[in-house]
Amino acid sequence: MQKRANFLFVTKKADEYILSMTPELQDDLGTIGLIDFPEQERVEVGSTLANIEAAKSVLELDSPIAGDIVAINEAAVDMPRLLNSDKLEENWLVKLNHVDEDAFQTLED
Repeated sequence: MQKRANFLFVTKKADEYILSMTPELQDDLGTIGLIDFPEQERVEVGSTLANIEAAKSVLELDSPIAGDIVAINEAAVDMPRLLNSDKLEENWLVKLNHVDEDAFQTLED
């Protein structure tokens, strides 16, 4: 199941929630040259998920949901252009668990 908020897709797979950029956000940013993830074990609604520097903009991405961070896309840190891909296995930002299911359900379809 996939929802969207803050120009991010939130894809639920079992108990894991995968956050990735929407095509609109990818287009607005252009080629991504740098991504930096704050050192944190949990993200709250509205807190910084990642800092991105791209060809067209610099952006601080805020999380649309709260949860425990179980993985960050380390490959994208080394090769930020992966975030411009249309493949979820390449362009994801973080994976969360312990997300409030009701909060997830309130996000836009």
